[in-house]
Amino acid sequence: MGTGSSPCASCKLLRRRCAKDCIFAPYFPPDDPHKFAIVHKVFGASNISKMLQELPIQQRADAVSSLVYEANARVRDPVYGCVGAISFLQNQVSQLQMQLAVAQAEILCIQMQQEPVPCSLPTTLMEQELDKSPFLTINNNNSTNNNFNNNLQQYLSFASSSSSIMQDPVKRESLWT
Repeated sequence: MGTGSSPCASCKLLRRRCAKDCIFAPYFPPDDPHKFAIVHKVFGASNISKMLQELPIQQRADAVSSLVYEANARVRDPVYGCVGAISFLQNQVSQLQMQLAVAQAEILCIQMQQEPVPCSLPTTLMEQELDKSPFLTINNNNSTNNNFNNNLQQYLSFASSSSSIMQDPVKRESLWT
């Protein structure tokens, strides 16, 4: 027998004698009959047996886990199975990426609003007046101006590249392309 004195879950469900070399016994223990029942319902015992026989012994446990997962997904969603679950998760990732991009744009806007606006005064008369004033100084290294321009460029490039995302946030993708 497969395990001890009781037949494995597959032999029990199929109402047959469990042989010593039963291919199902290591993967479908008698204490978990639902596991084989659901796989049998979706794939059939003959197909499962053929798949397991074609695989090396070290890969069979992973194959059984995959079969159980796919069978459970097929029972929940008979049309798409696990592809439906994968598609749902991909759509969720896309929506979260869009939310992240919007949040990053908002952070950039807030940062830009908080930075002082650099002023470049065209006339030498105004520059002379500013030099005399003890309260106003001009930043000679232009780091503030460069930082502002870099942030502005990032914001503008984000706005132009994400305009298609913002227009259709629930765009459906084909499952077969």
